[in-house]
Amino acid sequence: MKNLKSKAFFIYSLIFHIILSCVLVFVSWQFFEPYAYNFMVKNFSAVTEGSDEIVEVVIDDKSIAKYRWPWRRDLYGKMFKFLNTYAKPKIIGYDAIFITLDTDNPKSDEYFFNSIKPINNLVVGFSLLDSKYPDDIDGEAYSQKFQEKFGINITDKRKTKYPSKYRSFAIYPEKYFNSVKYAGSVNATAFATTGYLILADPIVSIEGNYYPSLALRMYLFLNNTKDVTLYDNHILINKTGLKIPSVQSYQAIHNYIKFYKIKKQTSFSHKKYSAIDLITSLENIEKGLPPIINPSEFNNKIVFVGANAKAAAVKVIDEASTPMLQDHPGVDVQASNLDNLINNQIMHLTSFWQDLFIIIFLSILTFIIITRFSVFKSILTLIIVAFAYFGLGALCYRFNFAINIATPLVIQLITMIFAYSYRFILEGKNKEKIKQAMGKYLSQDIMKNVVKNIDDIKLGGKRANVTVLFADIRGFTSMSEKMTAEEVSVILNEYFTEIEPIITKYNGVINKFIGDAVMAIFGEPIQDLNHPVNAVKCAYEMLKKVEELQDKWLFEGKPKIEIGIGINTGDAFVGNIGSEKRLEYTVIGDTVNLASRIESYNKVYRTNFLISSSTYSYVSNIADVIKISEVTIRGKAKKMDIYEVLRLN
Repeated sequence: MKNLKSKAFFIYSLIFHIILSCVLVFVSWQFFEPYAYNFMVKNFSAVTEGSDEIVEVVIDDKSIAKYRWPWRRDLYGKMFKFLNTYAKPKIIGYDAIFITLDTDNPKSDEYFFNSIKPINNLVVGFSLLDSKYPDDIDGEAYSQKFQEKFGINITDKRKTKYPSKYRSFAIYPEKYFNSVKYAGSVNATAFATTGYLILADPIVSIEGNYYPSLALRMYLFLNNTKDVTLYDNHILINKTGLKIPSVQSYQAIHNYIKFYKIKKQTSFSHKKYSAIDLITSLENIEKGLPPIINPSEFNNKIVFVGANAKAAAVKVIDEASTPMLQDHPGVDVQASNLDNLINNQIMHLTSFWQDLFIIIFLSILTFIIITRFSVFKSILTLIIVAFAYFGLGALCYRFNFAINIATPLVIQLITMIFAYSYRFILEGKNKEKIKQAMGKYLSQDIMKNVVKNIDDIKLGGKRANVTVLFADIRGFTSMSEKMTAEEVSVILNEYFTEIEPIITKYNGVINKFIGDAVMAIFGEPIQDLNHPVNAVKCAYEMLKKVEELQDKWLFEGKPKIEIGIGINTGDAFVGNIGSEKRLEYTVIGDTVNLASRIESYNKVYRTNFLISSSTYSYVSNIADVIKISEVTIRGKAKKMDIYEVLRLN
């Protein structure tokens, strides 16, 4: 039954731990893990700078200082004219959305359109919207037109598909639409809990049609392909074999961005040029002057064009919070996305089952360590395990493999609390069992005294005034010869079982069983100023109980037994004797010896209950006695009086 209770306790505890762990896993995945991911990315994944093959042209504070915002479109046109006419970049990515014409400067717009129209390696940005098309727009026709010009070849082999939340395009002006040849989405999805941008959206969809992101479209152009296959957990570029690990949502098909180390004194992970320097360089070249930037610096480079100015007078900000920066320029994030694809440096995340395995393994390991080692060793070992796991996580992030960091460590902590609590409760139960078991060998009161002074157990004791009671069965030897050992033990056990509560009732402590005899102490360790009286009352009740047992045993056909009791009061040594490794709590001294010898005189005088004169002095007013004068006690030079107790008043 006890084993069943222990197993049930363990099972209930385990179920509670599993339920609590499931709740904490969910909470951690939603709230703790995203911040842990950001920390690990910044400190252990983003340890290399972006590719030298990719550069960024940025409308920055220096550019805004020269030409106030908003810029006329001819300034944009000059940047693109410089790159297309005098430099030889592999491809240009324009991280901007062009949706309005400059009605105040139509010639400026015309210059811009004429500048980008001849560029065959320019990919511009577009955006999808949650709202419907305006009433004055034929949305279906525009979507069809957009798909025909900017769509790619998608083979969809997914088993699970999410309907898109997007319902329309941000509409290009017609002249801009006709001027550009390639377009990619600049939509991005921030992580819901933290608001940090850690996801790229390589594929977005609307009305069942799929479109690449700006970075993916540039990658497809660089590899001269339009063929992409979608799977449930990755995107495959058919021609190059590139697999982009992906997850799906209503916003898009996402992948986790691999970030790069931010260059010193900048907010960029790739080499950055000021837009005004390109414009000035073009103007200088047209005037026959040397350019500020040699166009050859862009030869065979991948160029991103974007805006990120934070001047006090006006702000031109395209930025987001990322693990690297609170205000990370959007154009640099786009550059990082393409860098990921070109160099196949995309972040890989563990699957749900891998995460679950790690959590369960770490929990079981933690529980085993706690149950097998001491508290100090287990805590030290678990600290080492936690640091080792963190180190493994750092190594994984270094190679662009993101494992859960916070959640397993949180569950390890919870498992530690559970395991130590279970261990504490189990040890408490085991100690209680030990106390109960030892209480059958030692007095409960002595046991309590030991537990109370558990940290100060040592040899030694004190002198104290106590009353010692000896009780012995008359004729035990002859009775034993006529009965089997089992029959004798039955009678003794029943006898001892009946008298033990009586001794306890009167604040006595059974010090030891000596064969058929019992030695009890009154006054220590239970403090009792009235211990002589209580000892005498105890003895008197013991005799009454034996009379009851005699009738019972006679009815059962068992032999009649009688007991003799001797009591003495006086000073004695009370405490621990023995060795440092083996102690016994007892009372020793002349008082004890005299009590034993007084009890033995019951045989001489055919009595049952004798007390010393010292004890009688305490109970003379409650006890009717017969004085037995001048008894010679072995070991005593002088004779002494002892008393037979007949009854108590």
